[in-house]
Amino acid sequence: MASASHLGYLSDRKGRHGNPFPAGILIGAALLLVFAAGAVVFGQATGIGVIKHRTGAPVAIRDITILRGADDIVVVADAASGSRIATYEKDTGGFVRGSLRAFERMRMVAKVSEAVPYRLIKWQAGTVSLSDTATGERIYLEAFGKDNAAAFEALLEARGGAS
Repeated sequence: MASASHLGYLSDRKGRHGNPFPAGILIGAALLLVFAAGAVVFGQATGIGVIKHRTGAPVAIRDITILRGADDIVVVADAASGSRIATYEKDTGGFVRGSLRAFERMRMVAKVSEAVPYRLIKWQAGTVSLSDTATGERIYLEAFGKDNAAAFEALLEARGGAS
């Protein structure tokens, strides 16, 4: 039996190179990276095309604790005085309960006690944020709509009792 070099296959390939990667694609990718980096530098230097979240100074701050009780009742209390601000039964307070569920998950992963307060802040620009003082996470609630932000803003203004 003849060897592979005598079958004609290898002898036909001598001196030939495989298909190289197209140079145009490499040049295009490099140009795209240079353009993106240049756009970032230009935007940071001039402020053109950059969206900045300007909140101003805090207008109102309140530390709150949130506890889930029996039958999935959520109780929101003032962290300083311990007075109850709001109580949400099982099928009420949809956005408040949902957003707190996300924070509870982060706390569970970080192994932080539920007794550590959250911080509600109303800013000069009219925005409202909710921060977790334990994990450092903060969300600006207007991203979820004005009605949802108003639900938390009401907790800033409430002075006790059940809602």
